Amino acid sequence: MNGVRHGYMVTEFATVYPALPRAILSRFRMLIFYVLALIVAFGLATFLYFAFAPRVGSNPAGDRLQRIRASPNYRDGKFQNVVPTDMDMPVGTMLGVLWEFAKGASGREPKDTIPTVPFDATAWEAVPDSSFAVCWFGHSSLLIKMEGITFLVDPVFGERASTFSFAGPKRFNFQQHMSVALLPKVDVVLLSHDHYDHLDHETMVQLKEMKFITPLGVGAHLEQWDIPASAITEKDWWESVQLGSLRLTFAPARHFSGRSLTNRFSTLWGSWVFEGRTKKIYFGADSGYSPTFKEIGERFGPFDLAMLECGAYDQRWKDIHMVPEETAQAALDLRASVLMPIHWAKFSLGFHPWKEPIERSTAKAGELGVTLLTPRIGQIVVDASRLHSEQWWSGLK
Repeated sequence: MNGVRHGYMVTEFATVYPALPRAILSRFRMLIFYVLALIVAFGLATFLYFAFAPRVGSNPAGDRLQRIRASPNYRDGKFQNVVPTDMDMPVGTMLGVLWEFAKGASGREPKDTIPTVPFDATAWEAVPDSSFAVCWFGHSSLLIKMEGITFLVDPVFGERASTFSFAGPKRFNFQQHMSVALLPKVDVVLLSHDHYDHLDHETMVQLKEMKFITPLGVGAHLEQWDIPASAITEKDWWESVQLGSLRLTFAPARHFSGRSLTNRFSTLWGSWVFEGRTKKIYFGADSGYSPTFKEIGERFGPFDLAMLECGAYDQRWKDIHMVPEETAQAALDLRASVLMPIHWAKFSLGFHPWKEPIERSTAKAGELGVTLLTPRIGQIVVDASRLHSEQWWSGLK
């Protein structure tokens, strides 16, 4: 019996095992097929999203593209920074950055609700034409009033500063978020570039009746969102527009543009100089540290107020976003009497703790003797008065 049983087992083993390699190979091939199918499906979905999603906007074409190609700042098929700017990031570094963003870290977003001041439209309207006023809504969204003209600057009132409405950097908790419904009468919507944390589709579609002044090429996005071409004025670097007694000039910044996978550098980016009869202010938007700050200071300064970015920095992209110490130095280069740090306190777009930008810029401003203006979000500040300047963030977690 043992011999018969042993012979049966050998026969069974010989019968089953020759088929195993083929079965495993077949399943492996099937797995590879499914993985490739998923990759193709994901790639196709990504392509279709960036090609047709309204949030992405559109690329310059026709007469707009011809004007771009005629710009002295457009060479080799793209806009160029004034100074060489390294935008290359190795694949390994890029994957590491994506992983860091995905896993998150403690301190990048506030645990507490950020205190705000309810916007007072009546007080805003009462600002005399002889003065200027600013009101900050977090990150780089502002109201600026000068010579009686109200500018809404880089308004991002949506929930996310992201390519997607359902994923990406989400705004911090505020006591009150600004909205289009709470705005005073706006004369001009002023844009600095087309990145998602400065040009928000959700907000733009609520401002269709406004007048827009933008960098060269950005009007393509606005027209895609049903804003008429007649309402859009586009400017190249160093070009100006006269609005009554106010002269507005578009100046260079060290940055880049693009809202899709393949349109980086296709529209222009920059900063804005406001020159009134007796006052001058500067909105720096996004920029790495650059000799251009000194040039702007020499050409247009001194400024009564400079609003400069101090957040979303990292050594891996230091050429396009200043570190906070450079923000204070840039204020000196611009010959600004007062520095107001912006581009922080609303979105986590870097790996630093959320309060670090203002803490570092405050410390450096003190070392350099730069006068700092740090109002609460929503607070109206007239003539850069430091009456409402306070370290409101100090007790928050």
